[in-house]
Amino acid sequence: MTDGRSWNWETGEGLLGMDDPAEVDAAFERGERSLGTAAIGLAFNCALAEASPRIIRAMQLTDPHQRGFAFTAAGTAARLNSELTPELYAALRAEGRGGFAENAIRDTLTFVPFRKLTPWFRWQMVRTTVVDKLDAWRLTATDAVEDAWKALRRRRS
Repeated sequence: MTDGRSWNWETGEGLLGMDDPAEVDAAFERGERSLGTAAIGLAFNCALAEASPRIIRAMQLTDPHQRGFAFTAAGTAARLNSELTPELYAALRAEGRGGFAENAIRDTLTFVPFRKLTPWFRWQMVRTTVVDKLDAWRLTATDAVEDAWKALRRRRS
């Protein structure tokens, strides 16, 4: 309990309001649960430089749910700050696409200006743009073929 506030490390209650990096550091040392949830709280309530090392530490938790929340914290940091620290960029890149980091990477590509992205993230932006455009064209073509097929079947009936 700090400044009259209480955080329930067992249930995670109140941790989205976490604004005390030292409390999170102490919780890591005690081996508390809900550290990923606390990382989200830090992303919401603290400066990026203060939250970043704790988010990265939470990304290495063994509990998959809390680890996933740590990556959510990274995405939240990207949304709120329109940038990430070099260490967060590196941690997301190391995790890669398709797993825990997928949504955080997409949030970074959406909310961080291209000029602030590292080279790997710039490549991901180009890749994602091309893949999304190809998917849109494929869906448009598929819809057109289906519509033509339906019209042809109606005409034959």
